[in-house]
Amino acid sequence: MRTERRPQVVVVGAGPGGLAVAACLQRRGIGGVLLERRESIGASWRDRYDRLHLHTPRVQSHLPGYRIPRRYGRWVSRDDMVAYLEAYARHHRIVPRFGVEVGRVEPTGSRWHLQTSEGGLEGDAVVLATGYNAVPQVPDWPGLADYGGYWLHASAYRSGADHAGRDVLVVGTGNTGAEIAVDLVEQGARRVRLAVRTPPHIIPRTVAGIPTTLIGISNQFLPPRLVDPGNALVQRLTIGDLSAFGLPRPDDGLVARFRATDVVPIIDVGLVEQLRRGRIEPVPAVVGFDEHAVHLADGTRLQVDVLIAATGYRTGLEGLVGHLGVLDEHGRPAVAPGRSHTRAARLYYVGLRNPLIGLLNSIRLDAQRVARAVAADLAIAGRTAA
Repeated sequence: MRTERRPQVVVVGAGPGGLAVAACLQRRGIGGVLLERRESIGASWRDRYDRLHLHTPRVQSHLPGYRIPRRYGRWVSRDDMVAYLEAYARHHRIVPRFGVEVGRVEPTGSRWHLQTSEGGLEGDAVVLATGYNAVPQVPDWPGLADYGGYWLHASAYRSGADHAGRDVLVVGTGNTGAEIAVDLVEQGARRVRLAVRTPPHIIPRTVAGIPTTLIGISNQFLPPRLVDPGNALVQRLTIGDLSAFGLPRPDDGLVARFRATDVVPIIDVGLVEQLRRGRIEPVPAVVGFDEHAVHLADGTRLQVDVLIAATGYRTGLEGLVGHLGVLDEHGRPAVAPGRSHTRAARLYYVGLRNPLIGLLNSIRLDAQRVARAVAADLAIAGRTAA
């Protein structure tokens, strides 16, 4: 009598994506292991700045099978999100293996071999959930290596109180850069400038009390020509024209830009007010450095006390699966969530894109899709091997 081996799925990353897919696999009776290179659940959330709150409402941000407690309020804080992730793992009895770093994922016959800091590990399927914001990214600015001023990436920023009384330049007009600039003003920075390469799209957090991310779910699925006129009207009525305050209107549509660049709009949590009050000053993009100054696109040389590079992140997947030809030019998975790569069967991902519907909302949907796909693919593989 042949001994049946229980299929094993290896999930990499114990943040929201990894926990969500582990719970969904568990409900389907699929065995597996969850690996985390750090020593705690949701480690990347613990490292973010003190002011951080979710930009999507609580009801839109929970993971499958366990809601975020109402006591955390509508806009969940960083610390409450960490507490929720810990409670989620307890609720689903998920116990990750901490301190295990995955170095490379290789196909071996019909299975996968993972090189880890604890040796080799095999699985019938692999789910990558290492996070959209895994590796801090800094542009290859000329002269940065010789710059003698103090600078840090936004991943190392904690609180504006650390920079009270200082002249600070924030580089980058994503949600992180915008929120850090506001935090610096509110915590007493002497001067705050925001380096802008491309004028951002800005939307309010709520419209008539309704979260914008709920209203705009259609933006994720409909073509720009259908939704961008409405988006432009909302922006005109709620945000207005900020050209007089140094931030011109974008020359493209909100969804059109997202489709072309994968850049989501800024959800306003104080930026517009501080721009209008003159407490945040937009300046041209940073183009380089010398030993003493920051060079801007208009030829200006700035000497500042602190430069904060809110210049984004990479997924960091190149070392794991870059050799498999399954990533796009930006280092992200090249297929739709919940599907195997055509050149790498039973390889999936969760939470490695930043959609307009909100990252956590997307993780909830993708985790369920991935679990269904894993169950179907393992059933097919089982029938083939029988």
